[in-house]
Amino acid sequence: MKHPPILETERLVLRPLQISDAPRVKELAGAYEIYRPTLNIPHPYEDGMAEKWIASRASRFYAGEGVDLAVTLKADGILMGVIGLEASPRHSRAELGYWIGVPYWGNGYCTEAAVEMIRYGSEVMKLHKITSSHMEWNQASGRVMQKAGMTREGTLVDHVVKDGQYQAMILYGIINGADVAMDKHNAAAS
Repeated sequence: MKHPPILETERLVLRPLQISDAPRVKELAGAYEIYRPTLNIPHPYEDGMAEKWIASRASRFYAGEGVDLAVTLKADGILMGVIGLEASPRHSRAELGYWIGVPYWGNGYCTEAAVEMIRYGSEVMKLHKITSSHMEWNQASGRVMQKAGMTREGTLVDHVVKDGQYQAMILYGIINGADVAMDKHNAAAS
């Protein structure tokens, strides 16, 4: 039986979530700044929510529904956020989702993790396409998608409701993404 992967980049280790990560997930994901641009993170982030969510991740992987990994610093192993692919095997695609704790914003960690997840999705999961989206006002998330090699595909007008307000979503995608993402990431780093 295959197990959730452990992926490494220059500065990061992307590893399976563990129940022991729950206090850190609650601390970071509980910030309003994380809740505001995401669709599935609750606020307030109550006791027990992180444990329940983490416990559901392994079965999701084994069912072929996707993979969610802790984004940790290689130097000290500290959890900074989470990144995942929600799979649609029938269509050979997945949706990339991520969040990085506020103290770690602006360091390129999210882009570095996204590039690695696109590589994993393309090479290991054999996905034809990986998509991602962000609320129209959240340009920082759009820059992550662009730097990871994704192309803007369109705007979904009034597509979701967040805090009682309709929000437009900007959709990005990459087809057979690993080579394109790595080339763009390497060019941006130069």
